[in-house]
Amino acid sequence: MASSALSAILKSLSLDLTPKEALSGVFGSISLATWVFLLLPQLILNYNTGSADGISLAFLAIWLLGDATNLAGAIWAGLVPTVIAVAVYFCFADFVLISQCLYYNKVNATRARLASMASTESEQSPLLSRRRSSDTFAPPNSRRRRSTGLSMNRRRDSATKFFEEPGETNPWVKNTVSILGIMAAGAAGWAIAWQAGVWKPTPEQDGDINGAQMAVGAQVLGYISAVCYLGARIPQIVKNYKEKSCEGLALLFFLLSLMGNLTYGIGILCHSLEKEYLTTNLPWLIGSLGTMVEDGIIFLQFRIYAPKPSASAVE
Repeated sequence: MASSALSAILKSLSLDLTPKEALSGVFGSISLATWVFLLLPQLILNYNTGSADGISLAFLAIWLLGDATNLAGAIWAGLVPTVIAVAVYFCFADFVLISQCLYYNKVNATRARLASMASTESEQSPLLSRRRSSDTFAPPNSRRRRSTGLSMNRRRDSATKFFEEPGETNPWVKNTVSILGIMAAGAAGWAIAWQAGVWKPTPEQDGDINGAQMAVGAQVLGYISAVCYLGARIPQIVKNYKEKSCEGLALLFFLLSLMGNLTYGIGILCHSLEKEYLTTNLPWLIGSLGTMVEDGIIFLQFRIYAPKPSASAVE
């Protein structure tokens, strides 16, 4: 699939399309495909575990604000349709993920409250009633051991769902294949769009077509968006540090974020390196390439806080 996409791209090059324009389109298309699939791993993980405790709602809320200002700034600046389409889709996807997290948080909070009430009622029940239970002849600490064991088993099952899916021996292999497949789909999608006439190269001089006043307003929104993107991951990093765990987070979610930001920035740089063009797109470059550093910190946390095999073997 990757080779056919590459051959289609090479065949698409002609006198009407320079290699630089082609690379800008290819990386932009790959970025678009990456953003489309970005939130799916986290949505699926939340659904499988029935919980959203691992992800910070502050992270998602600030990210949504960044996407909203990014959309407004992209429309104002008259950026390429791909950028605007990504911004619209991502605002919708953010809303879906936040709604899912709020739902699971509410459901699990209700269950915890009901369990606490049941536990309180059980502790206040008559002593004779307790002695008639099936645990009458059990050793004094057996019930505590049993409940603790069940709790530990639940934690292990949850960790197993996240780190070792059925039939998978190495999640990194699955993640790598997923990323390569998305890249190939994005490149092939661009080639098809180019051949069909749907995608057309944007002239470099269109970077400031809206005039100085419009560009200034769009850049202000762009910088606000960049600040939101850079600050959004901080609550998640702090949460991971406090809990000393990344359980409940989909690693593929952050891998796709890294890939999407990288290809997005490369797509902008491949289009033009003119000073005015780079100045116009500087906030979007900061927002995309700058967050890669913070994604790197989260990858490091995945490594540091990964469950130790020796710890799970201890009874």
